[in-house]
Amino acid sequence: MGSPDSAAAAQPHLLQNSNFTRLWMGQIFSQVADKVFLVLMIALTTGHVQAQAQGADSVSAWVAAIMVSSTIPAVLFGAVAGVFVDRWDKKGVLVLSNVLRGVLVLLVPLLLPLLDHTPTVQGIPAGFVLLLGITFGVSTLTQYFTPAEQAILPAVVRPHNLLAANSLCTTTMMVAVIMGFALGEPLLTLANHLASPWFGDSDLGAALLVGGSYVLAALWVVTVQARRWQGEPEEAEQGSPLSFADLWQDLRAGLAYLGQQPAVRAAMVLMISLYCVFAALAVLAVQMAEELPYLRASQFGVLLSAAGVGLAVGAFGISHWGSRLPRRQVSVAGATGMGVLLLLLAGAVHSLPMALGLIAGVGLCGACMGIPMQTLIQEETPPELRGKVFGLVNNLTNVALSVPLVLAGVAETMFGLQPVLLVLGVVTMGMGWLAMGMKGGDA
Repeated sequence: MGSPDSAAAAQPHLLQNSNFTRLWMGQIFSQVADKVFLVLMIALTTGHVQAQAQGADSVSAWVAAIMVSSTIPAVLFGAVAGVFVDRWDKKGVLVLSNVLRGVLVLLVPLLLPLLDHTPTVQGIPAGFVLLLGITFGVSTLTQYFTPAEQAILPAVVRPHNLLAANSLCTTTMMVAVIMGFALGEPLLTLANHLASPWFGDSDLGAALLVGGSYVLAALWVVTVQARRWQGEPEEAEQGSPLSFADLWQDLRAGLAYLGQQPAVRAAMVLMISLYCVFAALAVLAVQMAEELPYLRASQFGVLLSAAGVGLAVGAFGISHWGSRLPRRQVSVAGATGMGVLLLLLAGAVHSLPMALGLIAGVGLCGACMGIPMQTLIQEETPPELRGKVFGLVNNLTNVALSVPLVLAGVAETMFGLQPVLLVLGVVTMGMGWLAMGMKGGDA
């Protein structure tokens, strides 16, 4: 690796790397489609399925079923997908997973008549099973896309630009997570409105928006050229057949590597903690908007936008100056800062300017916490193990995300907003200190 100064000097030229910019554009379209897709499925459920169901007040049960159908593949296939990614061409995985997701979503308009006219079985519309199947299929393909994208990045940018590349990619991912629910419904409504002169009053415009975004992501990625930089070992042979014994052996290899690398384990702890915090904030933002002056609960997207601004500012700082600082110390400082800001936020739920500033600070600290750890994992993991390791990271992250999504709303109802924010702040700081306590090298 070059010196920090030479690395910092090279980073502003990252966007001149056409392979990276195409990969990044593909990520943007894919991430937007991922988040808006779930909003689309929920809208179709409430608009087409619930009307047929017995008991029109059971919308929560239908939405919960969609969420579970989206989550199960992450739990079942997240780690396994990483094994296959290491044995397949990573660019091919990215292109094919995007194309297949786009095709599945574009099938939705053809199924809408079935949703409106299929019979019910014990109060459940038969067409609802089709929505669950599409949701399950799209989520399964996403489990392959995620580790392939993270594993291919070190083969697209030079090592001294990896931190800057992760600054852009990780921020894109986090902003998509935070803003997806806030912007999904307006985007779908606008798409249907624009398509109405040709297709009438239907959800075809929304399906074209989501499915088309997946297809555009594939078109951006298809021209990306990956390479092996000087000093990197050759990857394992791709396309080799995989037996059950091979699958189990590869999974054990990934777990064994994590067992031998405390620094990578610490990075995983911090990354999972970060996603948990933002998932909880996405749930708590609705009640926070209800309590803050000048906002309504439906305007919770304003609060999440502040977090997105903070993430962008933090990513800019990390990409320009982060290479001069130790990875783990920056992340632990980010976790500590995020925890302190969450504690302060618990006392600022009646001041809109203060709340916006603190939430923006949470986003900035989130960038400091997550981006260096993503980079550390890529730097420390050999190319032949990256798919397995990132598959495990993706698996654990998705499992961990379900906890705050379920518990944050329940805890807020039982104990109130301020106590939940206080606990969230303490836990976040604790995760940072726990990661600091893990022995191992630092990058």
